[in-house]
Amino acid sequence: QVQLVESGGGLVQAGGSLRLSCAASGSIFSINAMGWYRQAPGKQRDLVATIASGGSTNYADSVKGRFTISRDKVKNTVYLQMNSLKPEDTAVYYCNAATRTYGLDVRYLEVWGQGTLVTVSS
Repeated sequence: QVQLVESGGGLVQAGGSLRLSCAASGSIFSINAMGWYRQAPGKQRDLVATIASGGSTNYADSVKGRFTISRDKVKNTVYLQMNSLKPEDTAVYYCNAATRTYGLDVRYLEVWGQGTLVTVSS
């Protein structure tokens, strides 16, 4: 069993910054890709950024140049540095990880965190 716990959300004015963290814990054998998604009220959950095990990154066009994803493989933690925040960035941000646990099951399974709310005021 693997758990993801996000932190760092909150209320910030437009133009401000926040840093989200997501720590994975449990019976972790290895973690492949990790990422951040967000869901605004009444909308679908969309990809924000992902980072592969090797470090390559991918960003949604709407956040390129403003957000930076990084990870600490020793701490099994992924971060999202969000700068120049806009009101349209307001959403619940979810952490996602492809994880493999100890045991006979060699599959990588997706795990989701509970989400952290980011509110950007104008």
